[in-house]
Amino acid sequence: MVGTASFVQKLGNSVKKVSESKSSSWWYNHHMRAASRAIFERIPLVDLVLEVRDARIPMSSGYEQLRYFPSSSRNIIILNKMDLANHSKTKEWMAYFKERNYIPYAINSHNKDSIKEFLNFLQARVRDIRRSTHSSETHTTTVMLVGIPNVGKSAFANSLHQIGRISAAEKGKLKHATVSPQPGQTRNIISLKIASHPNIYILDTPGILPPKILDAELSAKLALTGTIDDILIDQSELAQYFLSILNFSDEYKKWAKISTTDDDEAALSLGASSGGSEFDKRENQIVNDHTQDFVVRAVRRALFHEISAFKGNLEDEKDMVQLIEAQFTALRKAFNVTSNPCGDTTGNGMVAAKLINLYRTGRLGHYTLDTLPRISES
Repeated sequence: MVGTASFVQKLGNSVKKVSESKSSSWWYNHHMRAASRAIFERIPLVDLVLEVRDARIPMSSGYEQLRYFPSSSRNIIILNKMDLANHSKTKEWMAYFKERNYIPYAINSHNKDSIKEFLNFLQARVRDIRRSTHSSETHTTTVMLVGIPNVGKSAFANSLHQIGRISAAEKGKLKHATVSPQPGQTRNIISLKIASHPNIYILDTPGILPPKILDAELSAKLALTGTIDDILIDQSELAQYFLSILNFSDEYKKWAKISTTDDDEAALSLGASSGGSEFDKRENQIVNDHTQDFVVRAVRRALFHEISAFKGNLEDEKDMVQLIEAQFTALRKAFNVTSNPCGDTTGNGMVAAKLINLYRTGRLGHYTLDTLPRISES
């Protein structure tokens, strides 16, 4: 899409600069290289590989090291965060992976029923392996859990712990492959035992980024979904990229029936009229909490109005920029943002941070950013 090209390129350049910086302690460092080698050595030795991907970017969130191993019925692609992705697109991606001899499975790692169903599915796969290898029922099946940062691998492992009653077993046996303690990253490669399935061990591994990300579109998608740390990316640029995607989608059309209510209007006006009393301060805090339902409705309403009133050409970069500027203006009111105390007189930085948070939590629709490869590319 031509209208999104400039936003993609800005984000791509930012990510490229960070990934090529030798002084960056966050990017692919010696700890990650050590963990990568340890994982690479163990992949051929395990019975199953569970590769956790983000359902919003099924291709872009692929674990690079698995490219060195042929697709196999023992490679299971876990499309996590299915609740944030477009449902019909997720089905299409699952069909795509099945055609290539992978076993895809879509989950919501925060949904108990989803995890229970997956554990039953995993047990069935283990039985198939035992039959095909003529292994005994007491044979211990090893499963490796891999994935890039922030695809929800830790949340998935935690849910397995809670639902499947996983207990630590032989922790530290593979401890030599450690990584830096970044948010969302598993510190050690450890062995976990599912108490409800005692003959299944899961090797939990750290989330690792590829050494360099040079493709601008890939970089933009990883940044928007949170794989790349937000402190490395300009939030306003990230929000502009999201808005360009929203403007091309049909998601905003679902908000057409949202009516303006007196309650919403009154709540949004509190921020501007509140005094100094404790009651007023509490009310103001509620208005400034962008996760409140009435604030989310106001955001949806503002975005719907601006897109619906737009008469320009979305494929034209200048027109797209003009629309996004109008959306930021409307969002400042919807979020009750007047200025940013950190020197951002426009308040766009605060608006961007709140907008990105609502996108990542699914409050602004369901998006699959990756498109299926054409037959010639497959």
